[in-house]
Amino acid sequence: MELNSREPVYIQVIRYFKERIASGVLEPGTEIPSRRELANTLKINPNTVQRAYKEMEELGLIHTEGNLPSKVTTNETIIQEVKDALLQDAIISFVSTIETLQIPLNEVIPMLETHYEGGEKDD
Repeated sequence: MELNSREPVYIQVIRYFKERIASGVLEPGTEIPSRRELANTLKINPNTVQRAYKEMEELGLIHTEGNLPSKVTTNETIIQEVKDALLQDAIISFVSTIETLQIPLNEVIPMLETHYEGGEKDD
């Protein structure tokens, strides 16, 4: 995980986990690193990790029972909502850039199909 100075670190930690959960890299029920372990790995303040984990718990992305390790949610609805929100953010950003460049949609779609490796192509 690479951190930048443009936004709060705890937000970057949350986005990192959201992306891993949405993509399936972190499967439902998977244990995540402890707060202290993640802080040491990223060389950030443990309070920053605590804030990120607290917010992720409030969002339902992770859950912690007692002194057991935190785990990724098994709630498929929450996981789908995270995927949808990440996709929506990406599309809004992409469309904003394309509109600024004044590129017509009929030129964008073939380029998307060419460059999108995971997509289906009509051949």
